[in-house]
Amino acid sequence: MSTHISVPPQALLERILTLEIVRVTERAAVSSARLRGHGQEKAADQAAVDAMRRELNKLPIQGTIVIGEGERDEAPMLFIGEKVGVNAGPEVDIAVDPLEGTTLCAKNMPGSIATMAMADGGTLLHAPDVYMQKLAIGPGYDKGVVDLDASPADNVRRLAKAKGVKPEGITVLVLDRPRHASIIESVRSTGAAVRLITDGDVAGVIHCADPDNTGVDMYLGTGGAPEGVLAAVALRCIGGQMQCRLILDSDEKRERAAKMGVNDPKMIYGIEDMARGDCLFAATGVTTGSLLSGVKFRKDGVIETETVVMRSVTGTVRYIKAEHRELAKFHLD
Repeated sequence: MSTHISVPPQALLERILTLEIVRVTERAAVSSARLRGHGQEKAADQAAVDAMRRELNKLPIQGTIVIGEGERDEAPMLFIGEKVGVNAGPEVDIAVDPLEGTTLCAKNMPGSIATMAMADGGTLLHAPDVYMQKLAIGPGYDKGVVDLDASPADNVRRLAKAKGVKPEGITVLVLDRPRHASIIESVRSTGAAVRLITDGDVAGVIHCADPDNTGVDMYLGTGGAPEGVLAAVALRCIGGQMQCRLILDSDEKRERAAKMGVNDPKMIYGIEDMARGDCLFAATGVTTGSLLSGVKFRKDGVIETETVVMRSVTGTVRYIKAEHRELAKFHLD
């Protein structure tokens, strides 16, 4: 007696896409990993962009890049508004950062990743390539326990109270930039610890979702808006809170934002404002970091990758370790 498993066509397609986007980030990671430690940031980024675009154009989707390498005039490929896929299947919004941590890759330092997100068409925030204020914490807290407009010290005390610890029991992750000196000082004034990272704030925000393993309770500071949207998709899948505000400090930036549908330049965006509907998120390690292992080129010719893929509607998080023996798919010649 045979047993048949019936899966609705739409659900089947969504499950297939969950694996397909893993292939997209794997290809980008392998292509850029060949340039680890060579000091060539632009070349490594271009290798990741080329590989990601090639794979996206094989997918059974009608995709629009809403977070990409920049606007059309400054990015030849994967620019905002570019159409990808075979122009058949579901309409989807796509956010990409083909090589997050280009400096990390160029210097062969930990934490560089290839990452992308996919969501129902019209559900991702169309953010211009500007800076964004960001505040993120993990799951399990009441809504509003922290506030983007509160001081860093106040947010530390609020989170400590909600967690049932003293401020000394809180660790805040911050990008190591001169512009964050006052944030670092404010956090440390409470007795809380600051962990500094040189690059990679998508992974940084994700760390907040698993404080028991990462030791990170909060992410705070300003970074790229594209990375903010990608991080919001990840938190949609694994839980947590995030508040962001675009930094539109010139007429030119406000005009660009308005063209992309941003009507209130002072709006505070929550996760649901940046990523609605069903979302998929994937990231593959380029250099080994605390989130993922980097690409390994073995002596026997096999390439190893590690990828995390998440889906919001189910809350499923999968870590996929792959051994690639058919290397022609990577176009490494």
